[in-house]
Amino acid sequence: MSTSTRLNRAFLHAPLLPLSQRSRYILMSDCHRGIGTSSDNFLKNQHLYFAAMEHYYRQGFTYIELGDGDELWENRRIQNIMDIHSDVFRIFEQFHRQNRLYLLYGNHDIVKRKKRLQPLFSPLCFYEGIILTTGTPPDHTPRISLYLTHGHQASLLNSTLWPLSRFLVRYVWNPLENLGVLDPTSAAKNYHTKNKCESRLNRWAEENRRILIAGHTHRPTLPDNPAHYYNTGSCVHPRCITCIEIERMTMTLVKWSMATRTDSTLYVAREIISGPVSLYDSETVWKANPLSSHTPIQSAP
Repeated sequence: MSTSTRLNRAFLHAPLLPLSQRSRYILMSDCHRGIGTSSDNFLKNQHLYFAAMEHYYRQGFTYIELGDGDELWENRRIQNIMDIHSDVFRIFEQFHRQNRLYLLYGNHDIVKRKKRLQPLFSPLCFYEGIILTTGTPPDHTPRISLYLTHGHQASLLNSTLWPLSRFLVRYVWNPLENLGVLDPTSAAKNYHTKNKCESRLNRWAEENRRILIAGHTHRPTLPDNPAHYYNTGSCVHPRCITCIEIERMTMTLVKWSMATRTDSTLYVAREIISGPVSLYDSETVWKANPLSSHTPIQSAP
């Protein structure tokens, strides 16, 4: 099965969420929440994550996590992760109560596609893809649709052969990583693999004239010029987390990190890395593809 086939399948019956001038979405990816051990890469940035999430909750954003939220290759049970990072799931509950929470699965938490998240709040579905769309505007302006997925579909090992990759990570690469050896098959840790994966994602987006937003490679991408492929980055960078904000029909790549005031006190700062980029400037809005095979548009703020 090719990358194109896997990506097409991810969006075949993807739910649609409304996209308009009033829409506020925050896209994050690759939190890799673990069980609090030395291999829990989320631990070092959890304070940045909490600060960002509280900000986006207060500002009325809808949170969309583009996969690999929980590290379920190294760890067997999501309940153990929920126990350690209970504060995260309490924040999720607050978003969920207001219909402002949507979670996708990636390769490291692909088992979620057959399970539901419990018991902190009512069962929650996990998706392989979501489409943000303006639908068909009444003034006949071009439809704008953003295709969101994790991006592991660009790798055979991380999609079709994921059980093999999980075995290698759990029993081979994870122990070796504690000794300083990086996983050569990981798109986040191997530049050759990262470049190959991003090239395939970009090629699919260009050939299908889509606006594709993914994670997986951990490399934040939001060009100033109109493009087809964008990437949120991750929440496990050495000293920051990155994400993409969508507001007033523009996209902005931001990072959250620790900063120092003149009196030497520390605070969590939000910094724009790139953008805002207007969605109306993208040449991909020229093609109005039928969306009749998808789930009807759901309500969202």
